[in-house]
Parts: sequence; C-alpha cells; structure tokens
Amino acid sequence: MSIITKITTQQKNKERYNIFTDDGTGEKYAFSVDEGVLVKFQLRKGMELDDFFLTEIQYEDEIRKAYNMAVKYLSRIIRTEHEIRIYLKEKEVNEPVIQEVILKLYEFQFLNDEQYAISYVRTQKNTNDKGPLVIRRELLEKGVKKTLIDEAIKEYTYDEQYHKAEKICQKETAKNKKDSELVIKKKLEQKLTRKGYPLHMITDVTSKLEVKNEDEVLQAIQYHGEKFKRKYAHEAGFNYKQKIKAALYRKGFSLDLIDDYLRENIDERE
Repeated sequence: MSIITKITTQQKNKERYNIFTDDGTGEKYAFSVDEGVLVKFQLRKGMELDDFFLTEIQYEDEIRKAYNMAVKYLSRIIRTEHEIRIYLKEKEVNEPVIQEVILKLYEFQFLNDEQYAISYVRTQKNTNDKGPLVIRRELLEKGVKKTLIDEAIKEYTYDEQYHKAEKICQKETAKNKKDSELVIKKKLEQKLTRKGYPLHMITDVTSKLEVKNEDEVLQAIQYHGEKFKRKYAHEAGFNYKQKIKAALYRKGFSLDLIDDYLRENIDERE
C-alpha cells in the first residue's frame, strides 16, 4: 500500500501532474497523470493507493494520453477510423485502449466516416480529374466501409464524370495529333481507365468524340509515312512498299487509307 505524499504540475505540460508516493521506504516519484484523470479519481495528498486502484488509474491515463494524441493527429486534417487505429498502433498503443479512444472520438464527433467519405468525394471531384473508381479505391484504402462509399460516390454525378472524361480526351487528343485515330482512341481508353472511369463512361465519351477530321488524318499518315520511307529506304520495289504498309497498319491506319497513301507516294519505286 502506498500513500500519495505530493502532487506537482509538470513544467513542460501544465495539464499533467507528477504523483509522489511513500510505501514506507521514503518518498519517491511514482507516476504522472492527465488532469482529467486527477479529477476523475480525486487524487490528493494522503490518499492510499492499492494495486487494483493504481491499475485503474494507469489504464485511464493511457486512454487519456492516446486520446490526446489522436485529437492532435486529427487537428491537422480529418481522418477515418481506420487511419486513427493505424496511427495509434504505430505509437504502440494497446488495442483495448485504442478501442476506448475510438469510442470517445465518435462520442465527441471527432470521427464520422460517413461525413468523411462525402467530403472526400466532393473534394476530389472539385480539385482533380480522378474518376469514381480511383476515388472509391482510395476510400477503401482508408478503411471506409463499402456501404458508406456507395452512398458518398453518388455525390459524383454522371454528368460531372462525363464532363471531366471529355476534357481529358480533348487534352490527350491535342497531344497526339500525329497518331492515327485508332491509336488515339486506344490511348484515350487507357488514360481514362487509369484515371478510374468505368467502361460504360469510357465508351460513351470516346464514341461521341470527334478525334480527327479528314485533313488531320491525312497529315498523320503523311507524317508517319515519311518516317517509314526513311526507315526502309534501303529496301526496294515490293519489299519497300510492303514494309511501309505493314508499319502504317501497326500504327492504326486503315488499309484503304494506306493504299491511297502508297499509290500517291510510293508507286514510282515499284
């Protein structure tokens, strides 16, 4: 049995208190507690502490310390329950304590995964060109329940998704003017897939998008045709034409367009 002999305020943290006790061998520092723990257990000079009571005090203080850590972590940016659990585990907080902290955070409305998911979807759709599948995956990685994500993703309407996907396509098309229409469409599909747009959205956008007009198509095949003419300049006659034809076909140009190009540009070498 120990008796509290002195309680002092810590110099660096005025909300924590050092407890000194005497178990019959003289006064010595025993432990420190949060102000809330001090008040809850009414700790005072002369109070007797048995082992069970001391365990209760220390357990409550662990909860207070972990709770304060979590609140400080949350003060920088809103987090999910999963992120808080991971953070506290990394700080070597025991699971029973973490569970108590989570309950307190919900009680005082520091945690709300439903609101977090809605806020996250709104922020992402308003600040970048991510599609719904990427946003969904990110929320899953943050530990948000699928049911909450399903509701939150409704904030990202079909029209908003279509508009963003269309802009991505227009920008990507402008960067690849020298490619064939087929190659450009493949690049668009790959880009939109990486960005997280669903297949039906990709199909809707790319099927209605005018990738190239006639002049641009002719310019593209002329550009690649000239490159392949230089590349296969060492060839002659039939082989020369066939290698250029195969190369242009691999670039996504139609056979009819390739034949027209060859007639106008290559026939003299047969």
